[in-house]
Amino acid sequence: MVSKTDNIPASVPNCNTVDLARDSKIALKDPCACGHNGDTAVMNGDGGNDQAEDADSKQDGSADAEPGEDSNEQEVIVIQDTGFTVKIQAPGTEPFDLQVSPQEMVQEIHQVLMDREDTCHRTCFSLQLDGNVLDNFAELKSIEGLQEGSLLKVVEEPYTVREARIHVRHIRDLLKSLDPSDAYNGVDCNSLSFLSVFTDGDLGDTGKRKKKGSELEQIDCTPPEHILPGSKDRPLVPLQPQNKDWKPMQCLKVLTMSGWNPPPGNRKMHGDLMYLYIVTVEDRHISITASTRGFYLNQSTTYTFNPKPANHSFLSHTLVELLSQISPAFKKNFTALQKKRVQRHPFERIATPFQVFSWTAPQIDHAMDCVRAEDAYTSRLGYEEHIPGQTRDWNEELQTTRELSRKNLPERLLRERAIFKVHSDFAAAATRGSMAVIDGNVMAINPGEETRMQMFIWNNIFFSLGFDVRDHYRELGGDAAAHAAPTNDLNGVRAYSAVDVEGLYTLGTVVVDYRGYRVTAQSIIPGILEREQEQSVIYGSIDFGKTVVSHPKYLELLEKTSRPLKVQHHAVLNEKDAPVDLCSSVECKGIIGNDGRHYILDLLRTFPPDLNFLPVEGEELAPESQKLGFPRQHRHRLACLRQELIEAFVEHRYLLFMKMAALQLMQQKVNKDNKTAALQDTSAADVQSESKPQVPKASEKVPETTAASPTSSESTLTPEGPVELSATPAPDNSSPEPPAKQNAEIPTANTNVTHEPSAVERQNSECDSPLEDPRSREVVLNACKAVGSISNTSFDIRFNSDIFSPGVRFPDDSTEVIQKQKQLLKDAAAFLVSCQIPSFVKDCLDHSSLPMDGATLTEAIHQHGINVRYLGTMLEFVDNMPAKAQLEHIYRIGISELITRCAKHIFKTYLQGVELSALSAAVSHFLNCFLSSFPDAVAHLPVDELVSRRKNRKRRNRVPGGGDNTVWASLTPSELWKNIVSEAQNYYHFNLQCESVDQAVEKYGLQKTTLLREISIKTGIQILLKEYSFDSRHKPAFTEEDILNIFPVVKHVNPKASDAFHFFQSGQAKVQQGFLKEGCELINEALNLFNNVYGAMHVEICACLRLLARLNYIMGDHPEALSNQQKAVLMSERALGIEHPNTIQEYMHLALYCFANGQLSTALKLLYRARYLMLVVCGEDHPEMALLDSNIGLVLHGVMEYDLSLRFLENALAIHSKYHGPRSLKVALSHHLVARVFESKAEFRSALQHEKEGYTIYKNQVGEAHEKTKESSEYLKYLTQQAVALQRTMNEIYKNGSNASIMPLKFTAPNMASVLEQLNIINGIIFIPLSQKDLENLKAEVQRRQQLQDPSKNEEQQANHLELDDKLPVDD
Repeated sequence: MVSKTDNIPASVPNCNTVDLARDSKIALKDPCACGHNGDTAVMNGDGGNDQAEDADSKQDGSADAEPGEDSNEQEVIVIQDTGFTVKIQAPGTEPFDLQVSPQEMVQEIHQVLMDREDTCHRTCFSLQLDGNVLDNFAELKSIEGLQEGSLLKVVEEPYTVREARIHVRHIRDLLKSLDPSDAYNGVDCNSLSFLSVFTDGDLGDTGKRKKKGSELEQIDCTPPEHILPGSKDRPLVPLQPQNKDWKPMQCLKVLTMSGWNPPPGNRKMHGDLMYLYIVTVEDRHISITASTRGFYLNQSTTYTFNPKPANHSFLSHTLVELLSQISPAFKKNFTALQKKRVQRHPFERIATPFQVFSWTAPQIDHAMDCVRAEDAYTSRLGYEEHIPGQTRDWNEELQTTRELSRKNLPERLLRERAIFKVHSDFAAAATRGSMAVIDGNVMAINPGEETRMQMFIWNNIFFSLGFDVRDHYRELGGDAAAHAAPTNDLNGVRAYSAVDVEGLYTLGTVVVDYRGYRVTAQSIIPGILEREQEQSVIYGSIDFGKTVVSHPKYLELLEKTSRPLKVQHHAVLNEKDAPVDLCSSVECKGIIGNDGRHYILDLLRTFPPDLNFLPVEGEELAPESQKLGFPRQHRHRLACLRQELIEAFVEHRYLLFMKMAALQLMQQKVNKDNKTAALQDTSAADVQSESKPQVPKASEKVPETTAASPTSSESTLTPEGPVELSATPAPDNSSPEPPAKQNAEIPTANTNVTHEPSAVERQNSECDSPLEDPRSREVVLNACKAVGSISNTSFDIRFNSDIFSPGVRFPDDSTEVIQKQKQLLKDAAAFLVSCQIPSFVKDCLDHSSLPMDGATLTEAIHQHGINVRYLGTMLEFVDNMPAKAQLEHIYRIGISELITRCAKHIFKTYLQGVELSALSAAVSHFLNCFLSSFPDAVAHLPVDELVSRRKNRKRRNRVPGGGDNTVWASLTPSELWKNIVSEAQNYYHFNLQCESVDQAVEKYGLQKTTLLREISIKTGIQILLKEYSFDSRHKPAFTEEDILNIFPVVKHVNPKASDAFHFFQSGQAKVQQGFLKEGCELINEALNLFNNVYGAMHVEICACLRLLARLNYIMGDHPEALSNQQKAVLMSERALGIEHPNTIQEYMHLALYCFANGQLSTALKLLYRARYLMLVVCGEDHPEMALLDSNIGLVLHGVMEYDLSLRFLENALAIHSKYHGPRSLKVALSHHLVARVFESKAEFRSALQHEKEGYTIYKNQVGEAHEKTKESSEYLKYLTQQAVALQRTMNEIYKNGSNASIMPLKFTAPNMASVLEQLNIINGIIFIPLSQKDLENLKAEVQRRQQLQDPSKNEEQQANHLELDDKLPVDD
């Protein structure tokens, strides 16, 4: 399972596999299409490469749903020893009970006490058991005498300077605990969350539940005007609703370090550690001494130093106790603040693993803060508080965590947790360093060179800028190549880290884009700075292939990665024309560090080149590519195929290989008499017809490619499975499996053809073991040739990344192999345009892929292996589809992505010419040119005046070479849009037809708010949260005051929790087979393991919680579903962003569970919030909006707001008709929902009209006999009766006036159960009412089928193929 799991930072939550909602049925997509019990066999079948896959086989072993499961659960039990309770006695408080686990360290109890309301003000204490001080780093199980009910005493300890600093910092954190400014400023992994604003606090048993009875009367259901269907208004301010908790409760006016620090020698000898200066709310100015014994007031003032204590009785061990004695307001407010802090949901307070930046923020007051000021100037990274030994050796930490043992589950968890923690710390440090480098706060190591060539070292991290230094990339595209290389290199690092070969090391790598510059941050190989590069590189090339060296140890290590990464072992010529063996591209350099480790770096060509964007003289691409105008000129020559594409391509070829081999074996069987002749013919014909499997008839092949394409990061059909199977002599005996289902005679033929090796034999036999039957050998040989396999006896496709590299030469004797490789590359490039793009579009058409914004679109095309440079090609493909109207949302999101990416490219170079003092003016000017309708946006005058005044005054001593930095001010809107259009043409080969923002909005149906959000997120701009008048033609939309900040955009490796992930997948598989309870247990287990590795907050945990909530809901445990989904929403807001498309979906799920729990007004608020966010992110015209509006309409129907309900339901009906076609079942359901509301309003004619439409659709789509059609027909009869009754009554009234005898009419107020039932149906949750007996029968049936597929362990391999082919076509 090498790298499917490591696609994209946020890949898991968005995967449709987890999300049952999409498929209107409980069955999930098969999350493990390789058939679980085969995993171990797959790995062992690897023959020659046992060791290489060692790491993986252990991981895959743990994914087995059947055999491996028990062993795993045993292991898990080992970790989760039962907890026990201890009593804690702190000074001045009653003893209280605390639940602990034997694995915890004493330090974790410290943390709990520092967070508890009654002990949070203490930091400097020890825990004692029977008078013995406990060691902070000891595990509880190792402490003698500690057991259930033991009493631990909290004992105050004397302070040191370090402890006093920690204490002050902690008190400041407590005072700021409700203040969101750190989240707005993107500091310390804080981020925003607004769920509690809509749920009025916690959704648990408190609060809401109590007034359930009276709730109906007091609901105000009218949404704000801008949320109603059809509203064109897109206000920004509601994006961050006012949280009443955030109104600061001031405890102190000022808390800062005193100017009298540090204490002079004689005071030091009295125990003074440092001095603080404080102004209380009552306006009393005081000076405090922190001494070894605690805190007391001294007699110093601002101008006179008098360290004598002011009052002896006021010595307190904590600052809070002292201040509570001095200031009554402090005491009152601090207590209230802590109460509120403790009431917040923990997920609102925990730090996220990686920093999330907000693109909008309100105007917040900048308050005095000593700790923040100190951090800024003493560069806290000089020493992290908790680590002895000053700066961190990042490289050592990153590599030692990789070296940790991984033999069993507890060890693997420990290792993965360590890897993840160091990675997230490293990413944070690298980001901080990159910003410091660009802001000019770090001294270069080569200060004499010009700015763009400088390199930096800070905090043991090496920084380089993304420019072409010393013409290194001259032949590859200069600066454009230097800009692309770091991300390619990062993808390489990601791939090699995921393969995780023991003994092969990669550098910690983070790529940061900030203020128009690209910075690469890397950990430093020990000793590399002391020697020249030429001496250190013992493998690879430092000059793109002119001189090349190799090393046996590197070849051995890289050989282990060659199969999972599909890299071919090949030889190239060095400067002496001697062949040199390589198992990577030439640029990949091997360096042995002073620590003896084997490092590889410069992995920018890990994956093969993309020939569609690499014109090579004398080479013809496949007709599919040529037809679309490829090859095209690209900015640089580093365009590579994505790893996802390589895997999809290999999978696709594997299917082809199986089909061909099977076909030929069948042919042999049929033509036994004139067998030889026939075989020649068929193989020849096959080679003819199949050698270019990139789909001459795209329409036929699309379904197959969807099978091969990883539709989500959960897609588990990892090619290693099938590939390794067949790396043994298996293909020829397992190849006839697919037809074995239709034709019962084939297995007998199969047994005659070859003998089935036992598992052990299979493991030991290498690829070259003799195949017994020459005929089958020939079949396999033909099939191998046809699909381009590098081996003649088995299916094995690998790529040589050095083909078409300028300067790389190959030995003469490998011409044939090179030719084959060139063909493979052309085939892969053609596969991308003729299979993967259509397959992606098909996924969008059948709504299994539902991007909402640029980020989710990019992620979706990446999962199909399509690079973003194909965006123009994809948009043209959509534009020429017959079903274009049903893809309008994709087209619109694609266009807006294309425009904002072009603007980002221009903005990058634009910013490089701006000096720091003019940054906000320049950014606001750019945004005005980009988005404002104001035709002559001029850079703001104040800045101009300032520049001109300064010029006059300083003309004499101008810095030489400073140049005129005001070129940016001359940009005009028409010029910017001209540049955007030409950038779209040059980079994406797409013809944008617009000359201004208003034309773009008009022609492509875009929203300016959406464009603003996209450009801000892509470039890191943070703007003031207010309403902008984009369309005013009299004044520009932005002023420099509106630009609050500019943040870095960070790319890094995301280490994965592999065991947890396998549990998660097994759980999904169980759920899919209908074993909900077992699935639920496995997913709970996965949740534990995820928490163990990632801590409490991570996007994958969010996906886990969402699925768990859904299962709770299906199994009838509504409160539990609510609690899990609430966590999922909070986590999604915090870890992905408050308006990320996933967050919007989480809000929708939460609303459903709230409704089921009887919390109607909360459900409505949540749905309105989701609708508002969706309007900002992608506008109203999106298929997902139909689902959202159906939900809102149903809930409103439930609370009898019929007119409002109709507005939403009719909008949903219109959107469904547009995107699913007027004859879709979704449209029929929509008609039915509308009819129900009309019925409730007693407008029977309209109700009948809608229900008839629905009935017609059901009749045509599923036939008269289907229960849906029958239901609809019954409902029609009922409506007709009601209509007739109403008409009679009306006639009676007309005829007899007031004496009419009126029959009472039945008006049905909707009952909650029926509304909930409809909600479940539209959200794709179907409860199947099964008796216990039915369930038993169902399970027996499933097991019987499994046994049929797996008659004995010996034939496991065959069974595996059976399952494989069984499941492949439905993998989308």
